[in-house]
Amino acid sequence: MKTSGRRNGFSLVELMTALAILVLVCGIAFELLLMTMKKYHSDSQLLNSFQEARFGMDQMIRDINDSGYPPRNQFQGNVAPWPKTYAATPFAWTPTTYPTSPCSIGTTCTTPGDFDLIIETDIDPENQSSTNYVEWVRYKLVGTTLYRGVVEKLNTPTSDPDGATSGALVPYVQNVMNNASASQLATLQAAYPSMFPGGNPVPIFRYICESTPQPTYCDGSGPSGPPSYTDPKHIVGVMVTLIVQAPTADMQTGRPLAVELKGEGRRMNPDY
Repeated sequence: MKTSGRRNGFSLVELMTALAILVLVCGIAFELLLMTMKKYHSDSQLLNSFQEARFGMDQMIRDINDSGYPPRNQFQGNVAPWPKTYAATPFAWTPTTYPTSPCSIGTTCTTPGDFDLIIETDIDPENQSSTNYVEWVRYKLVGTTLYRGVVEKLNTPTSDPDGATSGALVPYVQNVMNNASASQLATLQAAYPSMFPGGNPVPIFRYICESTPQPTYCDGSGPSGPPSYTDPKHIVGVMVTLIVQAPTADMQTGRPLAVELKGEGRRMNPDY
């Protein structure tokens, strides 16, 4: 019985076909892996921006809620309107004389303003020591960086909250786009039309003052009716909007990544 010396195997065509299929599968897998890595990177950037914005928002709301503490009526007897042992007003102001001549929100106030707010409060009320006093807490947007500063309230009748806090400001939240440049706003509006109505800057702070029959925006833009107050002493609430952009755009589409957070702080302490 004769046996053939030829062995069965793959032809060159079959090997080339198998190799081509393998290269194709590896290419698809690599592309999917690359897309997944890009999406993970973009999502991580957006999540980090959201967490930073949320942290900043939470702190601002807490400070606003505590504004005006401790109030003057906690103290007995006649006391001057400017001691640092209590809050003479929930929110300090500039440029007019503080605290005797309030400015008008939306017209003459530099702060409180759309991107600048000075809160007057005791940030450490549990500290009962004789050296614990009321502080000025300031939030100010400069470019695309939101700054925060805390200083002890000055104990003079000619206190200057603006001057006292300006040197204490430190970066707090980065890439805040509420009042970005015109080109940046145009790019963001194209990607998020509802964030920037009309392509205009979006105020970080909007103020609600006492009025009849119900509180309304201090700048007169609320419902029609007789306004009662338009000065910082009578702010009862602050609407806060933070728009924060991720440091890098979406790696797949090139679209800018931004988040918008909204909150409201309500003054808990008595009227002034």
